[in-house]
Amino acid sequence: MSPPPEAGEGTTERTGREAGLAPRVTLAQGVRQSLTLAWRTLVQVRHNPFELTDFSIQPVMFVLLFTYVFGGAIAGSTDRYLTFMLPGLLVMNMLFVTLYVGQGLNTDLAKGVFDRLRSLPIARWAPLAGRIAADQVKQTWSIVLVLAVGFILGFRLGDPGVPGVMAAAALLLVFALAFSWVAVLVGLLAKDAERVQIFGFTSLFPLTFISNVFVPADSMPSWLQGFVDVNPVSSLAEASRGLMLGGEVATPVLKSLAWALAITAVFAPLSVRAFKRKV
Repeated sequence: MSPPPEAGEGTTERTGREAGLAPRVTLAQGVRQSLTLAWRTLVQVRHNPFELTDFSIQPVMFVLLFTYVFGGAIAGSTDRYLTFMLPGLLVMNMLFVTLYVGQGLNTDLAKGVFDRLRSLPIARWAPLAGRIAADQVKQTWSIVLVLAVGFILGFRLGDPGVPGVMAAAALLLVFALAFSWVAVLVGLLAKDAERVQIFGFTSLFPLTFISNVFVPADSMPSWLQGFVDVNPVSSLAEASRGLMLGGEVATPVLKSLAWALAITAVFAPLSVRAFKRKV
């Protein structure tokens, strides 16, 4: 007869079996856990509706300000400028909304939320995936809100119609998913949530303004047009215009997808590595 195990030996396995927990988390379990943690992030809005103001007030403010302050001067008509600008504004707003992933992640780390989650029998990647999944829902809300305000102000779709705007929204969500890894990395490396916000103002504003989001590239100096042409924001804005208003679609869409793939390939491994070292 084999001797009984020493005290503490096999305690983890016995405790897991007694609680009905598998010693290893399967992929399906990890997905369910990620969705549960995503719901945890979203349900906070119900208890604190003010968390939704950043996703609601800022997009509406941008639409109104750029349309009625710059529309007449740039395009000679607010209606004409709204038609040109709104698809690009969706891209700009998507980037800034994605930044909240990094801010929320940084706040959770500072409050010790991830330390408590580590004690649970869940997949190590579930908290990170849950945060990114919740961002996709907030992105969808922001896109719908910007489009609703645009339609109220007079924005109208081109020949592609509803399928075109749905395809543009899908493309924006794909790019948002890729860019979330940049926000995650910034949130992990920044000392506090305010530093994440500073990153947004110092990097995203130049990236979006030196593009064709608000004005055509041919109105800029030739030396600046080179950067505009290779800017991923320009490709995404051009693809959104083509899908929503009609025009060239294939090339800008392929460029946007290529940029999304490249961003994911670079920043996803860096984010996962930083996340493991952080927690």
